[in-house]
Amino acid sequence: MSAPKTFDPLLALSPLDGRYRAKIEPLAAHFSEFALMKHRLLVEVEWFIALADAPQIAELPPLTDTDRDFLRGLIAGFNLDAAHAVKTIERETNHDVKAVEYFLKERLADTALAPHREFVHFGCTSADINNLAYALMLKNALQSVWQPAALALADRARRFARTPVPCAA
Repeated sequence: MSAPKTFDPLLALSPLDGRYRAKIEPLAAHFSEFALMKHRLLVEVEWFIALADAPQIAELPPLTDTDRDFLRGLIAGFNLDAAHAVKTIERETNHDVKAVEYFLKERLADTALAPHREFVHFGCTSADINNLAYALMLKNALQSVWQPAALALADRARRFARTPVPCAA
C-alpha cells in the first residue's frame, strides 16, 4: 500500500502527528526534521566561526563582518527549499549530518570563503554536531513553548486559589 499524496492523520506514525497535531503544533518548529537540519547548520556555522576566531589555526584567517553576516544569514534564511536541498544531498551520502556539512560547503563555493571550505566540520564527529543541535532544540522549545505554558497554568491556578468557593450549609 502506498501513502497518498496528501497527509491523512490516520496514516501518522503516532497520535502526536495525527489527532493531536493541533495541540503540539508549536513544538514542530523546534522538533521537526526541518528544525533539526537548521540547528545542525547553526552548529556547523558557529563552529566554523569559532575556528576562524582561534589564533592557533593560522590556515583559517579571521572572518570579516561580511563573512559572519553571510554565514549567519544562511541560518536565518534556511527554508523548506534549503531543507529539500539537504535531503537531496542526504540521498547521495546516506548520512544526515554529512548532508548538512556538504550543504554548507556548497553555499561557500562561490564566495570568498571557498578556499576554506574544508574547515567546515573540521575536527568534528556527527555526535558533536547532533548533541549540540538537540540541546539547542530542547532549550529553545523550553523557553518559547513550555515555559510560557507553565507560567500561564501557574497564573490560572493562582486565580482559582483566590476565588472563593461557596460552602454548602
